[in-house]
Amino acid sequence: MKIGLGINYAGGFKEVVAEVADLEKAGLDVVFVPEAYSFDAVSALGYLAAATERVELASGILQLFTRTPTLTAMTAAGLDYVSEGRYILGLGASGPQVIEGFHGVPYDNPIGRTREVVEICRQVWRRERLAYQGKHYTIPLPEGQGTGLGKSLKLINHPVRERIPVLLAALGPKNVELAAEIAEGWQPIFYLPERAKDVWGDALEAGYAKRDASLPPMDIYAGPALAIGDNVEGMREFIKPHIALYIGGMGAKGKNFYHNVATKYGYGAEADRIQELYLAGDKDGAAKVVPDELVRDISLIGSREFVKERVAAFRESGVTVLNVVPMGATTADRVKLIEELRDLV
Repeated sequence: MKIGLGINYAGGFKEVVAEVADLEKAGLDVVFVPEAYSFDAVSALGYLAAATERVELASGILQLFTRTPTLTAMTAAGLDYVSEGRYILGLGASGPQVIEGFHGVPYDNPIGRTREVVEICRQVWRRERLAYQGKHYTIPLPEGQGTGLGKSLKLINHPVRERIPVLLAALGPKNVELAAEIAEGWQPIFYLPERAKDVWGDALEAGYAKRDASLPPMDIYAGPALAIGDNVEGMREFIKPHIALYIGGMGAKGKNFYHNVATKYGYGAEADRIQELYLAGDKDGAAKVVPDELVRDISLIGSREFVKERVAAFRESGVTVLNVVPMGATTADRVKLIEELRDLV
C-alpha cells in the first residue's frame, strides 16, 4: 500500500514545502493539494514539484466546472512536465456551494461532464487534432457558432506521458460506476472498510464490467485520520466536527451526498440529527451526535496493534493508498507518524 496525505489549503503553501520534503524522506508516496476557494491548487503543485524528488503530486481535487476541458489537459501536462512524470490528475465535481456560490457557474450534469472532460484530456495528451462532439462540449465550435475561424488544433508540446493518471473523487452510485469504468484511481470519503462493499460494491462491479482492458487496475484512495500510540483514542473527538460539517452542512436536506453515505453505513437516524442540528446553527451539538463507532472505524487512531489491524482491514477491502491525516502537533510528530505507518503497511 502507498501512503499519501493532503496539505492544508487554507494556509500558505511555502510553509509546508520543507515539511513535505521531510515526509518524502520518511516514506510518503503521494501529496494531495486540495482546491476549494483559497489559493489555487496548481500554483502549490508547481511549487512542490520543484522542492521534491520522488513523491507523486496529486490535485485533490481540481474542480470540474472551473476550467475548460482543454485547459485542464494543458495544466495536467504542464504539471507532469515540471514534476518529471509524477502528477496525478485528481478531478471532482465539488458541489453547488462552491461552484455556484464562489465561481458563479451552474452546477449541472456532473457525471456527463466528467466523462467528456476525461475523454478530451486523453485526446489532448495523445496530441490528436481535437474533433470532439459531446453533449456538453464541442471542439472546435460548429459552424454557425463563434466567428467561424475556429479549426481543429493539437497540443504544441509533447507531454511527458500521453496517459496521465486520472483520479475521480466520487460518492454517488453513478459517479462511482463511472470512476470504475474510466479512471486510474477513485477517491471516496469517510471510507469504512467493512461496509464499503454494501455502499459501493454494485456500482464498482458495474463500472469494472465496462472498463477498457488497456487501463490498469483501479487504485482506491481512502482518507483516514492517523494517530498511533497508547491513550490516543481521545483524539477521535477532533474528527467529529469535520464529519459533522460534511454530513450536516454540505448540502440541503435530500441533496447531501455525505449524509447519504452515513445513512447507507447504518447511521441514518444519527445523520438526520446531525443535519438537523447543523442546519439550525448548532455545530457543536451536531459534532456531539457523530457516532463514536463511525469515527473509530473510518480512522487509524489507536494503539500500534489497533492501527495494524485496521490497515489490514483497509487492504482487505481493496484500498491501495492510505491518504492519511497525521494528527501530530509538529513536523517531527507528523514525520514520526508516517515512519510508523510505513512499518505497518
